[in-house]
Amino acid sequence: MVFIPKYRRKVIYNQYRKDLIEIIKALCKYKGVEIIEGHMMPDHVHLLLAIPPKYSVSTFMGYLKGKSALMMFDRHANLKYKFGNRHFWAEGFYVSTVGLNEATIAKYIREQEQKDIVKDKISVKEYEDPFKGQGK
Repeated sequence: MVFIPKYRRKVIYNQYRKDLIEIIKALCKYKGVEIIEGHMMPDHVHLLLAIPPKYSVSTFMGYLKGKSALMMFDRHANLKYKFGNRHFWAEGFYVSTVGLNEATIAKYIREQEQKDIVKDKISVKEYEDPFKGQGK
C-alpha cells in the first residue's frame, strides 16, 4: 500500500514520523493487521500488510487514514494551519497484492530510501561546463 499526505507535502519526518509510526502500529494492532514491512518517506508511506479476510482493503484504508489523521491533529494542533478541515492524507491510495513476490516487495520497501538518495545524487544536472567554467 502506498498513500500520501495532502498536497504531497513533505511532512513525514522528525517528530511527525515517530508519531505516525506509533499511530499506524497501534491502529493495525487494534484491527489484527500484521505489518510485514513498512517505511515512511518524507512525502509518502509504504506498507506491506497482511489484512484479515474479514476486512476489505478499502474499508481498512479508510479506517487507517481517517483515524491516523484525527490522532495526528490531536497530538499536533499546529498542523491544522497547514491542513485545514482535518484532512491530513490525500484522497486515494495504491494497493497491489503480492503473491510469490513478498520478499522482493519487502526488500524494495526496506531499501527504497537509500536508492532514492543515490538516484538524486546521480541525477544532479550541472549548469556549468566543468571544463570551460561557463554555463551551457
